[in-house]
Amino acid sequence: MSAVIVEHITKTFNKGKIKALDNVSFSVQEGELFGLIGPDGAGKTSLFRILTTLWLADSGKAEVKGLDVVQDYKAIRKRIGYMPGKFSLYQDLTVEENLSFFATLFNTTIRENYDLVKDIYVQLEPFKDRKAGKLSGGMKQKLALCCALIHKPDVLFLDEPTTGVDPVSRKEFWEMLRRLQSRITIIVSTPYMDEATLCDRIALMQDGRIMQLDTPEGIVRSFNDTLLSIRGNDMFGLIGAIRALPEISGCYAFGESLHVRFPADAWTETGLRSALEQFSGLVIEPITPGIEDCFMALIEPHAAH
Repeated sequence: MSAVIVEHITKTFNKGKIKALDNVSFSVQEGELFGLIGPDGAGKTSLFRILTTLWLADSGKAEVKGLDVVQDYKAIRKRIGYMPGKFSLYQDLTVEENLSFFATLFNTTIRENYDLVKDIYVQLEPFKDRKAGKLSGGMKQKLALCCALIHKPDVLFLDEPTTGVDPVSRKEFWEMLRRLQSRITIIVSTPYMDEATLCDRIALMQDGRIMQLDTPEGIVRSFNDTLLSIRGNDMFGLIGAIRALPEISGCYAFGESLHVRFPADAWTETGLRSALEQFSGLVIEPITPGIEDCFMALIEPHAAH
């Protein structure tokens, strides 16, 4: 059964001049950890605000737990948890006061649903009398997640929850999501491609459109080109020279090297070395594509031209 259904959702701003969402359709199954993956401006937040009944779409329809996001918005708000990208709790209230306040809004108590937030709250408990505004980024994140869960929602929406958080807190957060997944459907958005592999299925988004939707493994399997890692002493000159070569499908910086993509029969490693012989310190290695390489292949099919 589908927990969330989105059908042909379109959302525009500035009298139709800016298209935030362009005919978006997908569904999320019960108990799934589903990821919306894309950079800033891809449309992730706009979609979340429509699904959480904060905005109206220009066209299309969406359902959460069988309820229409327009007609049944009051019922939906009782059954979802929403953690926006920007920390939006009351900074002058303590940890315990914030959590108690959100529990009261939904006519429940911390004690009644403590089992759902226990694993997270035990890390916050030593700071329960500290004002939320004085917490670290990782602790703010945990408090926001507790407040989104305290009323025991059926579907949890997390909008870029790990942006600006240190790597250790990011890892801990995803471990918490995995533990929660057996009890709740989770939809998370993130610009971090490495987090895509932690989801059951992902939708790669750009410019308000879903470019590909599959499991992380399925998306990687669909990558058909040859991919090489290339580096040399003159990286700036190297990227220009590679992009000028015929039949190069994509060339972009990745860490300290360049990732170069081309059709399987277009080049050999020996041929590339010969074409780039003017560059010293040249290192060419075949590599396995990741989600970021698949994303780049989708948004820059003719990056060299």
